[in-house]
Amino acid sequence: MQPNGGVFDYVVVGSGAAGSVLCKRLTEDPGVTVCVLECGPPDRHPFIHIPAGFIKMLFNPGYTWQFQTEPGPGTNGRRIPTTQGRTLGGSSSINGMVYNRGQRADFDNWAQRGNRGWGYVDILPYFKRGERRIGPIGTRGSNPIDDRIHGRAGSLPVTDNDWIHPVNEAFIDGAQELGIPRCADYNSGDAQAGVGYFQRLIDRGFRRSAARVFLHPARACGRLEVRTDARAAQILFDGTRATGVRYVDDRDRSAEHQVFARREVIVSSGTVNTAKLLQMSGVGPAWLLRELGVPVVADLPVGENFRDHYATRIVARVKNVRTMNEMSRGVGLAAQIAHWTMGKPSILALTPSIVHWFWRTEDTMHQPDLQGVFSPASYKQGFVGLLDDYPGMTCGVWQHRPESTGHVRARSRDPFQDPVIQPNYLKDRFDQRVLVKGMHLARRLLHTEALAPFFDRDELPASGVRTDDEWLDYARQYGSTAYHLIGTARMGPVTDRTSVVDDQLRIHGLQGIRVVDASVMPNLPSANTYSSTMMIAEKASDMIRGRPPLAPVEGIAA
Repeated sequence: MQPNGGVFDYVVVGSGAAGSVLCKRLTEDPGVTVCVLECGPPDRHPFIHIPAGFIKMLFNPGYTWQFQTEPGPGTNGRRIPTTQGRTLGGSSSINGMVYNRGQRADFDNWAQRGNRGWGYVDILPYFKRGERRIGPIGTRGSNPIDDRIHGRAGSLPVTDNDWIHPVNEAFIDGAQELGIPRCADYNSGDAQAGVGYFQRLIDRGFRRSAARVFLHPARACGRLEVRTDARAAQILFDGTRATGVRYVDDRDRSAEHQVFARREVIVSSGTVNTAKLLQMSGVGPAWLLRELGVPVVADLPVGENFRDHYATRIVARVKNVRTMNEMSRGVGLAAQIAHWTMGKPSILALTPSIVHWFWRTEDTMHQPDLQGVFSPASYKQGFVGLLDDYPGMTCGVWQHRPESTGHVRARSRDPFQDPVIQPNYLKDRFDQRVLVKGMHLARRLLHTEALAPFFDRDELPASGVRTDDEWLDYARQYGSTAYHLIGTARMGPVTDRTSVVDDQLRIHGLQGIRVVDASVMPNLPSANTYSSTMMIAEKASDMIRGRPPLAPVEGIAA
């Protein structure tokens, strides 16, 4: 890190999914210089790049933010670990590698809230631009990939599952017994309902993080400076114009630096850290800034509208077949390592959730309001990252669009102090009803005739949990985050009192600064948030560069 910090055209705070995409796109313009600040270390740890290593990295404080939520009645007074990535690539270097866009209605809702250019037909070209879809859709059928929906020429490889296990196949068959059809492509926008294998960001046995796909290639131009161990402490303003960033050496807290932007400061620190940094810089609710002793630059609801998917998992013991629990030990693990080194299907190259199921809690619904996941594996209760000693399988479920909202608030001006994170899980009665119905369905999915040859008994919860009240108690006691945090810098018109940025992602009333990450999402998509975050960055890069938006995809109606 240069002692004087330097001056660049753009300063990007955060090298996660959004920050990595921005660095790649902004440096495509000749002569443009970019500095990206990353609080964590470089992404050299081998477990980052081996997909199975996620469970080791997820709880490694050297590469993650070990956030925890505040206790609440929805979690029976528990604090929920809410880990986020803290290395080049951010959470894309530690996440579950699932490629999941969501439903058309998610983005049409964004546009209906007054965000011009954010409807499904507007954002589909940006999903496609970054994507390099590989292989036929599904692992059984021979359906061609719909090139209207999927990209072929992008940098981000999206592949199909290549590891077939009899328990996965039986689960999929059993779901069809219950009327849940096989889904050809849940990323089609219009036909999410069904069961099948996840599309994933794994290629040739390795994780393809945003850093590996976008950030590192961008360095070749010589106009991108990547500063690791750089903890952002304050956005610098001249009146209402952002001019730069003050940051601290994460290894030496006495070493402070300032870096300046000729054009813009772009905050891409993630839903939690973006809110915290803006608040420490004087952008947030005036009452909170006064408590922090921070001069008010802009009185805006930064940190509010915080949302997340609250997930529960149902575990059963397995018989008559080996599961990932046994394959991950001793001779079984040695065999899997050998398969991986030879480029064969292996548990080392899997997403933690292998099978998806999207379904409705009411027959009258047109689209699913639940996302479910399944794997022939199970984790010890109370032991972080340890697989059970017995053969097990897990069926997880969460509500697509929870109504419960919370907040993220800085505790002080100290950049080394974690903020208050209060998601208010299950506060809304509607969320309680939907999740309870989802858990009932998850258990039914483990009790199908197709899965019967492998089903031994219910483990978690015990078979005695049957009534709605008992299921709700179970969710409060054992539920956890799905790590899909959004909303703390909500996008919307200035007339929307809940919004922080406009539809160009500029902070209301300020100049020279934008927010580009999942914090700007007005509402949760009916999906994991990783792919939508990259889409937001793709679209934002054209806005920042002054380019016209990409043309709608021919043949896809509004």
